[in-house]
Amino acid sequence: MPITVVLAIGFDPWLFEIERTVSQSAGYFVTPASSVREGIERFECGDFDLVLLGPSIAADCREKLTRLIRASGSRIPVVCMNDASSHGDGFGHAAIRNEPHTLLQSIRGLLAMQPEKAA
Repeated sequence: MPITVVLAIGFDPWLFEIERTVSQSAGYFVTPASSVREGIERFECGDFDLVLLGPSIAADCREKLTRLIRASGSRIPVVCMNDASSHGDGFGHAAIRNEPHTLLQSIRGLLAMQPEKAA
């Protein structure tokens, strides 16, 4: 069974622990990045199945990150997490609420639509 690796970029340390715990219980390995710069460095050096952008990242940074990922030739899903009062910014494949159940459902759905990685 292949391991699903998620790059989670955001500024809220407690949120990473929640995401890591919930995601690992669903079979995902979460690599956290606590800054945009760290996220870019990890993306460039890693092999990820999905990028998760936390709600603490400003819309202009989300757009830049998404464009950088696309410019690299990668077509992995980019998910933008939103708090309950936000409507999303439209840069990623999906904008989802920062709720564990909704997050996992959305990630499963997006990954199911992706072609298998070459071994």
